[in-house]
Amino acid sequence: MSRTHPAYEFRRGQLQMAQAVEQALEEKRHLIVEAGTGTGKTLAYLVPVIRSGKRVIISTGTKNLQEQLFYKDVPFLEQALGANGSSALSVCYMKGRNNYLCRKKLYDLTDQPVLSGLEEIEQYRAIAAWEKTTSTGDRAELAELPEASLLWHKLDARADACSGQKCSEWERCFITEMRRRAMESEIIIVNHHLFFADLAIKLQADGAPDAGILPEAGAVIFDEAHELEDVAGNYFGISVSNLRVEDLARDVEHSMQHNRMLSASLSGALGNLRDRSQLFFSVLPSGDGRFAFDGRREFLEENGDEFVALNQALTRLAGELEALPQKPEEIFNFVRRAQEIQMQLGFALEAEDANTVFWIERRGRLFSPRQGDKKDGPQGRQHVFLQATPIDVGPILRECLWSKLECAVLTSATLAVGGGFDYIRKRLGFEHARDLVLPSHFDYQSQAVMYVPPDLPDPRTPQFAVQAAERIRKLLVITRGRAFVLFTSYAQMNDIYQRLLGEVEFPMLRQGDAPKSALLEEFRLTPNAVLFATSSFWQGVDVQGEQLSCVIIDRLPFAVPSDPVVAARVKAIDAGGGNAFFQYQVPAAVITLKQGFGRLIRSLHDRGLLVLLDNRILKKQYGRVFVDSLPNYKRTTDIRVVEAFFGVERAV
Repeated sequence: MSRTHPAYEFRRGQLQMAQAVEQALEEKRHLIVEAGTGTGKTLAYLVPVIRSGKRVIISTGTKNLQEQLFYKDVPFLEQALGANGSSALSVCYMKGRNNYLCRKKLYDLTDQPVLSGLEEIEQYRAIAAWEKTTSTGDRAELAELPEASLLWHKLDARADACSGQKCSEWERCFITEMRRRAMESEIIIVNHHLFFADLAIKLQADGAPDAGILPEAGAVIFDEAHELEDVAGNYFGISVSNLRVEDLARDVEHSMQHNRMLSASLSGALGNLRDRSQLFFSVLPSGDGRFAFDGRREFLEENGDEFVALNQALTRLAGELEALPQKPEEIFNFVRRAQEIQMQLGFALEAEDANTVFWIERRGRLFSPRQGDKKDGPQGRQHVFLQATPIDVGPILRECLWSKLECAVLTSATLAVGGGFDYIRKRLGFEHARDLVLPSHFDYQSQAVMYVPPDLPDPRTPQFAVQAAERIRKLLVITRGRAFVLFTSYAQMNDIYQRLLGEVEFPMLRQGDAPKSALLEEFRLTPNAVLFATSSFWQGVDVQGEQLSCVIIDRLPFAVPSDPVVAARVKAIDAGGGNAFFQYQVPAAVITLKQGFGRLIRSLHDRGLLVLLDNRILKKQYGRVFVDSLPNYKRTTDIRVVEAFFGVERAV
């Protein structure tokens, strides 16, 4: 690489990481590496992966990193290594199934369109024309298709509506083709959601040969591995919702209408299922957002009839479908889906599992049918999710993943807490692995100043918002805007945004007012812009140069203690004789803070200001853990140092 890349620069950390990954692959050992921003970690693991000759899956946390690997890093290495006589690499880039078109659904819709409005008709025409020329079926090729297209949901290739090899379009299916490409590839680039969705399918299928779409691999590299616990928890748990029941009813209805098989008895079974589902989900405990479902036994005692009735409605639908003569291939899939909902519903309400937290999530407004609201329908009703999530995913991962892999490499810029990996090892069950902490390539002492105001009130008090808003205003004057202001809650973001409207002379952007990608693009193109945002902008966002010269964070990012999954994990650690605050809550917040601050310095030429408005980091005993885990920024509690830092910049 040093001979072939015109802008190559030697990075000691990059070489150390490459050597450690090569050793792990050769010796079939697991490895965990924190590689600070600027290490060049993607090339550090790609070179040994290519040299190993093994089939390797690379799993990332974000689509951006997937694209960087496939479109930039791998082609660069092909060119660089090609100069040494290496043959072309066989690489495959895979996304979740809902990113791909299902040809069967498209052709069925051609015969009997179920389109609502001119917009859907135009989208349908564009998709139908594109299907004739695309080789991948990836919706990303359709730039003009809106992100929230309802038509795409009717046409995508998600597993729920897939009848596998029984499908008439199996050979020409984009998922089949993707599976073929993966089988022929040496490097398979996926994201964590696809990896764990695939693993969950394989576990449920108990080793069935056609289960899942990812092939066996000699090793797996998990980049952005700090996200693994949450993603794995989602896929090892279950989720049953009124939306999922409605999706099943709608799919059955459309299929039967298309095949002219919608009898009166089947229509009656569908109507009965919808009624029973609406009644059951309406009697579930009420609450806002996510909340624990502790009284399941009492709920069943009071509402057992509604639960039994929904079960019977699912049984009746499956029976009607199984009794059909000359069944279309998708019928078997509908029966499987009905039985799966029944099984998961039973688990969510009746299972006694010490390592599972049961909870409910409500999304959207609740419309009352009595008001005759025109939105009262599948799209308008509140969506209610009955969830079961593992409290500790470590033992599950240890048994079904780490013990089965020859070599797993976990890497991220934010994995260590206080210089060690105790936290991440425990949470992921990743005990027997070598580890390595590599410092960043950047000179944080000269490139960044971290300012903590010593005089602001505790963020948990009512006085905080008024004084925080005023301090943010002063800081934005010094930095001339060019800032991310990141919050731990939507309520705090909206409150401070409203307080600063008309008080700040720079363009103000707010998360939620436009799609994330559009906001980022506007921020990059708008001089002196200020972006107010929450959790989704704390990671996976890259803005280099002076356009982003300041990152302000409102408070230490502790997870909401009342969140049912967080609360269950805290309770389990404390019950086991541990200290959940220091073993779980503080380390998790440290990693999140490192991610948020990591938005600022993205290259050797970036300079800027980091602000934490929460001075508990200075006053509390646990603050030391945060300070010791952060890079070696220049630190100050004096706003005059901040003024001087930007004064030097302006003089330059």
